[in-house]
Amino acid sequence: MIPLQTPPAVQAPAPADRELAFPGFNGVTLMASVRASAVSTQGSGYFAVMVAGSGPTDRDWSNPLIPFPSHGGRDFAAWLASQGIASLRYDKRFIGTKDPKLDISLDAQVGDIKAAIAAARALPEAKGKKLLLVGHSEGALLSLLASSDADALLLIGLPPEPMGNLIEAQVGRQLEGAPEALRKANADYLHAVLEAIRHGAAAPVPGEQVYPGLARLGQSLMAPESISFVRGTLDLDPLKLAGRCPVPIALVYGEEDMQSFPPSKAPEGFHGAFILVPQANHLLKRETRPVSDLSASRAMTAYGDDTPLADLGRLAAWLKQIK
Repeated sequence: MIPLQTPPAVQAPAPADRELAFPGFNGVTLMASVRASAVSTQGSGYFAVMVAGSGPTDRDWSNPLIPFPSHGGRDFAAWLASQGIASLRYDKRFIGTKDPKLDISLDAQVGDIKAAIAAARALPEAKGKKLLLVGHSEGALLSLLASSDADALLLIGLPPEPMGNLIEAQVGRQLEGAPEALRKANADYLHAVLEAIRHGAAAPVPGEQVYPGLARLGQSLMAPESISFVRGTLDLDPLKLAGRCPVPIALVYGEEDMQSFPPSKAPEGFHGAFILVPQANHLLKRETRPVSDLSASRAMTAYGDDTPLADLGRLAAWLKQIK
């Protein structure tokens, strides 16, 4: 979800994992954490590389837009370890830097995923293992573009439609209940931003009725350092890419996901596993409230460290059967 108002950031303690640095695309140093399997025997035949979602989301899937400790990626790595799967999760190249000249293009970020896979294959924890690429949200989309380097894909909360459409849908939900003129002014501004990105036009000027948070979103989407990445991903169709994936693949959605709007059934022509997790949100944390009772801000209250993961038995069954 893309909040229209930015809450303050809260720092959480660093996870107790083995730290690692490896060279990403074009030699940029990437920081990572390695979580060993919790199973003392040989465990699974897979080692996982985890790719975080959009924006300033770090290796633990913490995000400054979430105003309390939230480490869904770290929690999921611990769950994978309980299933006998060790993992590597890494910070995206722009985490911790404000260098406006840093290359954060689509090629660079997909190149980082491939570099993470290569680094993982060299780890002692991955010796003799196949590589499972675990992508979350936007990270699931980017993982599809690196699928030829992996042996299997687990995609959590894959956007079910192109990012441009999804951004408009997310913002549209947040505008529900506002007066018609206000809704139209904000929706028109966002649409103008997306069209400017597609066609290389100048940034539109937000009118007086445009929410400050939405104006900031428009500015961030068109920031010079990131606009090439946004343009490259804006109209990619995730489900079509998933249908062409050359390795075993699972699409996993929490039934109460307020960000990726999970489809009710597998997309037409998709031959992988399609797993709906009951009472689960975008981070696969437990969510017992129905979507009809949730807003963007209310949904976020179940993203914290004090909310346990949902029952992932269906996902565990898939992990056990992939070869």
